[in-house]
Amino acid sequence: MAEVKMAAELRNEMGKNRSRQLRNKGYIPGILYGKGMETQPVKVKESEFRRVLRTYGSSSLMDLELDDKVIPVIIKEIQEHPIKNQYLHVDFQKLRMDETVKLTIPITIVGRENVEKGDIILVQQIDEVNIECLPGNIPQSVEADVSNIDLNTPLLIEDLDIAKDENITILDDVKDPIAVLTEVAEEVEEDLDEEMPEVEVIGEESEEDADEE
Repeated sequence: MAEVKMAAELRNEMGKNRSRQLRNKGYIPGILYGKGMETQPVKVKESEFRRVLRTYGSSSLMDLELDDKVIPVIIKEIQEHPIKNQYLHVDFQKLRMDETVKLTIPITIVGRENVEKGDIILVQQIDEVNIECLPGNIPQSVEADVSNIDLNTPLLIEDLDIAKDENITILDDVKDPIAVLTEVAEEVEEDLDEEMPEVEVIGEESEEDADEE
């Protein structure tokens, strides 16, 4: 049983107009699919969906409660409105607990306030990591603690806790840097000097013009 649970209902409302009506009633239309099953149209309450995302993130294993059945799933894709704060559609993928799954986990930076000082800033170069594992080993989150890095020592994927977990396979190059520190003050000043145009003041005489007169 997964720690995360979400109720879902089968839906008969199909098409753009029906989907819009569902969203107006506080539901998000979606589909449930997986190996060895037919794709099923479903709907979930938007308020519950937002609560789950806020609390557990989008990559956690969850139990989808549908028609008195408990189905282990992950959220495979979320479609959002480009302007409105609204979810348009969600895809749930049914999992087998004895088969590995590939997924992308977002990386959360922690400890930024411990290393950013004066003209030194943190640059995050990777914001997610690709992994493969059994559903029961899917991490709810991946935190990257940058508290101990310096200008000569970036934080690499291999420094993450999940990289040391024998139940999880990292699909990315573990030598890729997640975050680096860099100095910016001098570069910014030089760029400003180079980009500053020379301004000709209209109406003032040059020294040569004044001498000729």
